[in-house]
Amino acid sequence: MPFIDIKHLTKDFGEEQGVFDLNLSIERGEVFGFVGTNGAGKTTTIRHMMGFLKPQSGSVVINGKDCWNDSAEIKKWIGYIPGEIAFPDAPTGTAFLKRQAELLGLQDMSYAESLIQKLQLDPTANLKRMSKGMKQKTAIVAALMADPDILILDEPTTGLDPLMRAEFVDILMEEKKKGKTIFMSSHMFEEVEHTCDKVALIKGGKLVAIKPTAEIKHNENKVYKIEFISPEDYRRFLSERFDLEETRESRNQVLVRIHDRDINGLFGTLKGYPIKFISEIKFTLADYFKGLL
Repeated sequence: MPFIDIKHLTKDFGEEQGVFDLNLSIERGEVFGFVGTNGAGKTTTIRHMMGFLKPQSGSVVINGKDCWNDSAEIKKWIGYIPGEIAFPDAPTGTAFLKRQAELLGLQDMSYAESLIQKLQLDPTANLKRMSKGMKQKTAIVAALMADPDILILDEPTTGLDPLMRAEFVDILMEEKKKGKTIFMSSHMFEEVEHTCDKVALIKGGKLVAIKPTAEIKHNENKVYKIEFISPEDYRRFLSERFDLEETRESRNQVLVRIHDRDINGLFGTLKGYPIKFISEIKFTLADYFKGLL
């Protein structure tokens, strides 16, 4: 049985809002990305996983426990970052984190301090007056500091600058090495491509596709950009029997789409041409999913 098992989950809010017959399975220790535009159904799915919403039909089960009926027990295993952060009344970030530690029965705050340093967070600041980025960092520390077995993260890098996003990805990779099961929603394809084992695309509350990121990184269909030294060589190459995705006459460039099995043939042909450069254009998760939208 999958560690996280979502079967035929449906929650219809009307006007095509909600999730519809959603099926997902996540294994223990897997890092699973959940991507889609705003309003696609990512947060609705996560709120069912947290036991905040009752399914209209279908079920959500984590480690054999029903997320609605056993929500109090399940929350003990989970570190959660909500999509919309609303802190309780506390004067400072430090006071909030101490209160959270007490609720979790956490006495050793060394990991929390390590996270605070990595994220360059000043927890002594007034909680209500913190910037969006500072609030996000505080939420990250609160979710991770007790070293939970499961992380459920709803757009966890919202409000973080690029440097802090990169730092968060490093933190997440360390959590992955510990064997954590991580479910992360995002609208940033690059973010999930670098961290996740599998990624699912949701649109209009319906699952569009699930793809292992390893298949994206080792895609058998390649695109190469080739620039020839002379216009004559560029025009001569156009008569070769290759699949040209794009031609750029003003630059003497072509983009060749080719399968791995045919690459030797391409390079053999290019031996007869003086070329300025050749480079592979990497196929990304965004490229894959955009082809499905």
